[in-house]
Amino acid sequence: MNNINNKPFNKNKAPNDALNKHNVNEQIRSERIVVIDDQGQQLGLLPKAQALMRAYEKNMDLVQVGENDGVPIAKFMDYGKFLYAKKKQQADAKKHQKVIVVKEIKMRPNIGEQDYKTKLNQAAQFFADGNKVKFTLQFRGREATMIDEVGPRFFTRILNDLVEKNVGQVVEEKDSRSNMLWTKIFFVKGK
Repeated sequence: MNNINNKPFNKNKAPNDALNKHNVNEQIRSERIVVIDDQGQQLGLLPKAQALMRAYEKNMDLVQVGENDGVPIAKFMDYGKFLYAKKKQQADAKKHQKVIVVKEIKMRPNIGEQDYKTKLNQAAQFFADGNKVKFTLQFRGREATMIDEVGPRFFTRILNDLVEKNVGQVVEEKDSRSNMLWTKIFFVKGK
C-alpha cells in the first residue's frame, strides 16, 4: 500500500516498472474526480482533496483507472495488491504462450549427398521440436543463372524427402527470392 500512516503518496518511491501506468493519489492532476469506492459504488464527482481524504480513511489508495470527457475516474483500491495481481496475470499469460522459433538451414545447389542428408535430419529434428524451418538455397557467381531451373527441383526434393521421413504434413508458409538467394519457410501442420 502506498500510503503509510495516512501520509500522501510519495511519487519518488513509486514502482518503476511497465505496470505503473496509473496516476495514484497525489499524482492525479485534476481537481475534480469521479470516484468509485472499493465496493464498486459510484460516489460522484468530488474534489480531489475530499476524495483523497475518503481513500485515506479506508486505508486505501486513490487510483485513476480511466477518463470520461476529460474528467478522471478514480477508484479506491490497494495499489500494491493491484500491481501484484496484474504482474502475476502477465506471468501466467507468458507461461501459457507458445513461442515459435524459425530455424534456418542453408544449402548450396551443388551440396554433397551426405551433407544434404545431415541437413535434412536437422530439419526433421527442428520440426519434431515444433519449430518452423527456413531453407535458404544460396547461389554464388555463375550458379545464379541456374536459379530458375535448380531452385524448384531442389525444394521439391526437400519436400519429398521430408515426407519420406514422416515428419508430418509439411506446409510452405513463405517464399522469398533475390538474385543469389531463394528462401522458403516451412512448418508442420498440427504442431
